[in-house]
Amino acid sequence: MPVIGFLSPGSPGPGEPLLAAFRQGLSETGHIEGQNFTIEYRWVEEHDRLPAMAADLVGRKVDLILAITDPAARAAKNASSTIPVVFFIGGDPVADGLVASLARPGGNLTGVTLFGGELNPKRLELLTELVPQARVIALLVNPNNPLNGAISRISNMQDAARAKGVELHIQKAGSESEIEAAFATLVDLHAGALVIDTDLLFFGRREQLVALAARHSVPAIYYRREFVAAGGLVSYGPSFATAYRQAGIYAGKILKGAKPSDLPVMQPTKFELVINLKTAKALGLTVPQTLQVSADEVIE
Repeated sequence: MPVIGFLSPGSPGPGEPLLAAFRQGLSETGHIEGQNFTIEYRWVEEHDRLPAMAADLVGRKVDLILAITDPAARAAKNASSTIPVVFFIGGDPVADGLVASLARPGGNLTGVTLFGGELNPKRLELLTELVPQARVIALLVNPNNPLNGAISRISNMQDAARAKGVELHIQKAGSESEIEAAFATLVDLHAGALVIDTDLLFFGRREQLVALAARHSVPAIYYRREFVAAGGLVSYGPSFATAYRQAGIYAGKILKGAKPSDLPVMQPTKFELVINLKTAKALGLTVPQTLQVSADEVIE
């Protein structure tokens, strides 16, 4: 029975709904977990343990590795040049050296990239519609993520801020305590709004981020709907469930004999806007009707 090695930072609980979408994609290619394939799970709390866990999966001779996040994909690539790897990442796989090109990946890796940070200028634009009086907007990034393309993201955001006539401040936070400190600094900067960068740390700390935004009355935009479901103001980004399902379909195709080098790296084609009207009211904001109409989901 084929074995899929699953490699991801974090813990099982928050990722279960997305894993269900991955299994759904596999089922669409005729693969049912426990019937004609199994999964070896490797959840890693610390990024520096990813290489060891990738090597462990290779040592177990798994038939395929699903690598979640850019660092996990890098660890899987370094661990084996023959075992197929399907990745789910937020960065640029070509710039990160994971594949030769999006259309023709080349080696043993392919998968789905969300290009998450590329959407930050659009998120800033949405914030200026929601909070037109904001003259200072902050971007929260995690400096400890080695492959998040922070330099290019910051440059893109600075260009977008200039185009909108607002001042941009970069806030860095790589831990729970640093997130607390970053919000305290926002108050000192008189920041009128905040963009949360795409990062697994921030997703894992979404309850903390949403609570701090509420406590300091800072309108914030996030990259996944789960933040808004937890009480955040607004999110804009691709559907993670759809992307995980696509990764499952690719995994199923590879188990049937397809080569990763022949499967183009997939990118999202649909982006979701989710707005929490209750949070907007608490912040004293009036959500323009145009945004409400264009939203994919409005939480009241």
